[in-house]
Amino acid sequence: MSKVINALNCKCPNCKKGKIFLNKGNILLLNIPKMNERCQICNYKFERETGFFFGAMFVSYAIAVAQMIASLVVFWYFFDLSPLRVFVIVILVAFLLSTVNFKLSRSIWIYLFYRNKS
Repeated sequence: MSKVINALNCKCPNCKKGKIFLNKGNILLLNIPKMNERCQICNYKFERETGFFFGAMFVSYAIAVAQMIASLVVFWYFFDLSPLRVFVIVILVAFLLSTVNFKLSRSIWIYLFYRNKS
């Protein structure tokens, strides 16, 4: 369970103390989060090879779809809004959570392929 919490908090999989990302980013200013190349504490390299984070796009897609379906269910069935309003809300949720999805998908991808060397 601690691995899941560390992945959600974007902590280094090796030392569990360092941060994967240098900053949070800001979707309203169109800034994506900047990622550290290595952990500041244990010097663990996050990008194992060129193109390593290509697979994180699929994780991001799955997260975004889950968020959009949850938004659709909540606003259509529980608040009984019109389809057009629900569509706008779903698009807005996807846009506002895109930086969170970016960070979370990369963190999950790093944890999926982490091997403890000890």
